[in-house]
Amino acid sequence: MKLQLKNPIVFFDLETTGINIANDRIVEIALLKVSVDGKEESFCYKINPEMPIPAESTAIHGITDEDVKDAPTFKKLGKEIAKIMEGCDIGGFNSNKFDVPLLAEEFIRAEIDFDMKKRKFVDVQTIFHKMEKRTLSAAYKFYCEKDLEDAHTAEADTRATYEVLLAQLDRYPELENDVEFLNTFSSFNKNADFIGRIIFNDKGEEVFNFGKYKGQSVEKVLEKDPSYYGWMMNGDFPLFTKKVLTNIKLRGFNKK
Repeated sequence: MKLQLKNPIVFFDLETTGINIANDRIVEIALLKVSVDGKEESFCYKINPEMPIPAESTAIHGITDEDVKDAPTFKKLGKEIAKIMEGCDIGGFNSNKFDVPLLAEEFIRAEIDFDMKKRKFVDVQTIFHKMEKRTLSAAYKFYCEKDLEDAHTAEADTRATYEVLLAQLDRYPELENDVEFLNTFSSFNKNADFIGRIIFNDKGEEVFNFGKYKGQSVEKVLEKDPSYYGWMMNGDFPLFTKKVLTNIKLRGFNKK
């Protein structure tokens, strides 16, 4: 089945120094850009994370400090990546919870103005978990009837993700071949930030999705407990989450 697109879509996968969105860095990014007419373009870049790659991360993706010592930093490569993704919807595997928020952090650190919230996001893992609840290798075997060679290399994982989505559309008639539908279906919550610390409730209001104020209006919490803003801004939260929080706080000031 051919993916029906209103906009181009970029499937991407990251290999990183670890899984902490606020502190870890990208060491490899692979992108598969699919145009509205079905044309495919592949890109894959090694990136110098400007920090040591832990041995436990190298054990997963096989990338060492030596492999990336002469690679460009994200600050140097970020504009090229942003240009590839410009005007595109975004797809990936576990991308809504990890790859998208981590990439957003890298863009902010590199001072590249790339508004990812304008995109539609298709998380193939979420569709898979809602339908079958397994891993990418198992998804590839189940849907495509092939073994995933070179698993945990960004390029192989990215292409497998794209092929799995096409097979999911073939298998499940209830899935609409439409990125807007897939964006909604592959999300469990409607997030205000990327990692779901702040989400929208049924009324479209931003509410906290963790901690002692879970389920409460962010704007009202910041009014009654101003110190909570400072605690979050000084805490180990992603930069994008802090940006969303600050925008809500400023919006509250403007209402006064």
